[in-house]
Amino acid sequence: MLLEGRTIAVIEDDPIMGESLQQSLSLEGAKVSLYPSGQAALKIALWRGVDLIVCDMRLPDTDGQSLFRRLGTNAGAPPFMFMTAYADLDQAVRLMREGAADYVTKPFAMDTFLARVRGSLRPAQIGAGCCATLGVSPAMREIEHLLRIVAKTDSPVLLTGETGTGKDVCARFLHRIAEKRGPFIAVNCAAIPRDLLESELFGHEAGAFTGAGRRHAGYAERAAGGTLFLDEIGELAPGLQAKLLRLLEDRHFHRVGGEAPVPFRARLVSATNADLPALMAAKLFRPDLYYRINVVEMRVPALRERREDIVWLMNAFLAEFAQAGATPIRGLSAPAEQAVLAHGWPGNVRELKNRIERAMTVNLTGWISPQDLFPDKPHGATPCATHSWSLAETREAAEKQRIITVLAENDGQIGRTAEALVISRTTLWEKMKRYGLAGE
Repeated sequence: MLLEGRTIAVIEDDPIMGESLQQSLSLEGAKVSLYPSGQAALKIALWRGVDLIVCDMRLPDTDGQSLFRRLGTNAGAPPFMFMTAYADLDQAVRLMREGAADYVTKPFAMDTFLARVRGSLRPAQIGAGCCATLGVSPAMREIEHLLRIVAKTDSPVLLTGETGTGKDVCARFLHRIAEKRGPFIAVNCAAIPRDLLESELFGHEAGAFTGAGRRHAGYAERAAGGTLFLDEIGELAPGLQAKLLRLLEDRHFHRVGGEAPVPFRARLVSATNADLPALMAAKLFRPDLYYRINVVEMRVPALRERREDIVWLMNAFLAEFAQAGATPIRGLSAPAEQAVLAHGWPGNVRELKNRIERAMTVNLTGWISPQDLFPDKPHGATPCATHSWSLAETREAAEKQRIITVLAENDGQIGRTAEALVISRTTLWEKMKRYGLAGE
């Protein structure tokens, strides 16, 4: 289901070919609309909510190039991928220069076609001001795929991993794609004093304790039909663990000092950087609660374990801060890219974002340098890598990261990326497959 959540329009007048493409794309998880002619396609606002248009070059009432010039050049138009049984190299070059995503010649193997489709897709948007996806690394693509599956249910989710890896981003992403009818309520269990957490979580009635002058709706009640996100759940006191277990089993709770049950309609998403099995062994965390909250468990890997995401995330943060009004930056200098790839990132994505924000604040040249990012390092030095790489490994890592960077700059479009790198599409595709960037 590598195309899960994507919408693809196929414009093909051959009914057998059209149905074959529709079936194959649907089996990969895509929502597919089939149009038998150019006029049929023009009646639909294709560029709205469509991730890719797959179009035959020869249609009964027009040709693909004319259709592309009418639809594909509009603001916000999706990428165009052309199919033809009449290979024409000059035409293919012309279309790529005009902005087409890809050009494939019939007949083709379906596996090849699907790979080219994935390569032509732009990164999926997950909300304004956010990164295009959760990451380009295989690990984060798998997490996003699982979250899209879980979004169709109301099952509790447990997110584990080091501090700063983006567990809260994953939780918000799940809430957004699930289209929950309610708010996203985030609670940091470590930030609220233990003697106040019960009242904050479950609410209280007027007069329940000294100072309780009126009824107070807690986080569980305010979450309504949305998502209740409990960060650092390993910090919950034993008494609250028991009450949270009861809430999940009964789907209702009582306010402090109250007798009437209050229904709980939200999805529970929990997160922790603690070793919950170790806490259970030390009798600090209830096993029954642990098994209740981790119906679906996902470990968000540390940034050092998914180095493919580093420069990609940096570009996303640069764009985010620029949109927020920060001083425009032309990009990262080559030494800066090498420095970020060598750094161990103990603070994970949070550290990366903070360093980018600082660099954009102090930079005067328009190109971010290693000193802008790592003022705590000796001048001229770059952070040490945790692994001593050979010359060949260093060259391959630099090449891989450059491909990732240029793909991000070109919205993932293969044709434009190959042109920017001054290599052929075939060469780029082979390199992407070798470096694990071409999808599973």
